Amino acid sequence: MREVAFIKQNKEKWLEFEQVISNKEKKSPDDIANLHIKIMNDLVYAQTYYPKSKVTQYLNKLAKSSFDKVYHAKRRNKNVFLYFFFDKVPLLCYQYRKFIYLSFIIFFCCFLIGLLSTFNDDTFARQILGNHYVDTTLENIESGDAMAIYKSGSNWGTFIGIYDNNQRVGLNMFLSGLFLGIGTGFYVVYNAIMVAVFQAFFYQHNSLFDSLKGIWIHGTYEIFSMIIEAAAGYIIGASILFPGAFKRLESFKRGMKAAFYIFISTIPFTLIAAFLEGYITRYSNTMPTILCFVIIGFSLCSISYYYLVLPFKVANKYQLR
Repeated sequence: MREVAFIKQNKEKWLEFEQVISNKEKKSPDDIANLHIKIMNDLVYAQTYYPKSKVTQYLNKLAKSSFDKVYHAKRRNKNVFLYFFFDKVPLLCYQYRKFIYLSFIIFFCCFLIGLLSTFNDDTFARQILGNHYVDTTLENIESGDAMAIYKSGSNWGTFIGIYDNNQRVGLNMFLSGLFLGIGTGFYVVYNAIMVAVFQAFFYQHNSLFDSLKGIWIHGTYEIFSMIIEAAAGYIIGASILFPGAFKRLESFKRGMKAAFYIFISTIPFTLIAAFLEGYITRYSNTMPTILCFVIIGFSLCSISYYYLVLPFKVANKYQLR
């Protein structure tokens, strides 16, 4: 279809949705959702056949505005807190899911590099973890308590100290996106390699099972949250580098807002991880093994569901798929 005919055929529909967006015309949430689907279909068609046309840019802006309109239209009569965590954030995770996938890929690639480096260089663990940590852990392994390092200090003090440290790391990953995402990448590389070295070190000293049973009680939420926080940083970097049909400042504002909301969603998981490390991990060697892995399994399933499954369910509910 020629572009002129395409515009003529759909112009009234687009103008109608402009009226809805500007609140000059009232529509039910279901009607708004149906219009959004039509706008998205038109955008896909325009991107295929008129990729450099102004009508494609226009539809891109209209589609993004309609996305906001759809889930705001269905927000009525909902608790603000529940709406934020169970509608708004999942919808943003769905919209920016490619950045979450990218964050996982980068993390696990760096994790693999850390493993290979540790197994091929006997001094690598000391370079990453430090001589004091390595020597202390070796002493603990020889004494039969590989996880003894997690038993120092009070429960409350450990909880507060660990939360403060992990939240700072997550905030740095998020804000480093301002440096075009490069700063975020640096933090991901360092932390992924450190986690890999940590596990490889325990494997080399025949204490892998003890480390898995203890560390991942809190590490599941902790590391997963860091990966999501890194994804938020990449969103900021991409909004600066690739503004698309928006002016760069407008693209940055949108990206920053979305990334901030996603970052906020990780705070409860980081808080729970610190609590587990302060109050549970220190007892991993005396707890039943099955209980340790139940906690780890529940943590992995719950956070994976929230960031990888729920976004698709909510998108389907709002008819955005």
